[in-house]
Amino acid sequence: MSAAPGRSQASSHRSPQGEGVPVSAAPGRSQASSHRSPQGEGIPVSAAPGEGTPVSGATTISSHATPGIWRRALHHRSFVFGGVLTALLVFSALLSMFWTPWSPYEMNLPGKLQAPSEHHWLGTDIFGRDVASLLLVGARNSILVGVIAVSIGLFIGTALGLLAAARRGWVEELIMRLSDFTFAFPAILSAIMMTAVFGAGIVNSIIAIGIFNIPTFARITRASANATWSREFVLAARACGKGPWRITFDHILPNIMSVLTVQVTIRFAIAILAEAALSYLGLGTQPPQPSWGRMLAEAQTLMFQAPLLAVFPGVAIAMAVLGLNLLGDGLRDLMDPRLARKR
Repeated sequence: MSAAPGRSQASSHRSPQGEGVPVSAAPGRSQASSHRSPQGEGIPVSAAPGEGTPVSGATTISSHATPGIWRRALHHRSFVFGGVLTALLVFSALLSMFWTPWSPYEMNLPGKLQAPSEHHWLGTDIFGRDVASLLLVGARNSILVGVIAVSIGLFIGTALGLLAAARRGWVEELIMRLSDFTFAFPAILSAIMMTAVFGAGIVNSIIAIGIFNIPTFARITRASANATWSREFVLAARACGKGPWRITFDHILPNIMSVLTVQVTIRFAIAILAEAALSYLGLGTQPPQPSWGRMLAEAQTLMFQAPLLAVFPGVAIAMAVLGLNLLGDGLRDLMDPRLARKR
């Protein structure tokens, strides 16, 4: 029997009690319905303007469901404070490449040990060199040592850690035992041994600090990769026929990048501190290149005559290490979803 004139062409089905149940709503109602496109696909139609609640895309809901990482970063005090200190360190190093108040290599013995003034903002050292210029160039040398030394540990250590997690067995045992053996020689001790053989210099300091970073990154990478290898998506990739190396680069490495990023900032701070310690002992950066550690060594005999000579490089080292550590702690909190939900 055909529908009555003016009635909507709504289809119905019979319930077990024999009553017809309409499928689509009557015209003019505020509920959302669907119609058929010429291709036969159902296209959702939102409610009429001003009636009911229109159904918008899921993107509007998801954009307000959880705050973005940058919004949380701006409210994270450790991340902001550490980022500001680290930015000042990088800015000082970049500025020293183009401008310094005075030449850090020019000595002026008649003007030595001057107090801070409008001509020399932080005074002069025992050779009459401008302390502010020495600090700016010293920041550049510290960053240079940190970047190269951490890069050595990052690339070699990460590769060894991924290899140990992928192969397991005797390969993993061999890599871990070599890491334990390397831990027996700290950076300073390694630099002393290399200095006795090859002589003191910034290159030997970089190599010694880089070698000390390799087992750290290897152990962290291996532990994080082993935890990721037991995840369900990795088991699914193996079931699809992917080999261990393809799984390592497609699934394992991207999922441990947050852990490596945090570790890079922490090891960078340790590298700057180690370079300052080696320069203080005379094993790191050699004259005439400025170094924060050697500035401390030169100022220790002048504590009563010019105490500020030890204060300025000491504060620079402390602020650089503090900024990188706070930045690393902030990145760890922001990249850990469990800590992000608590905030």
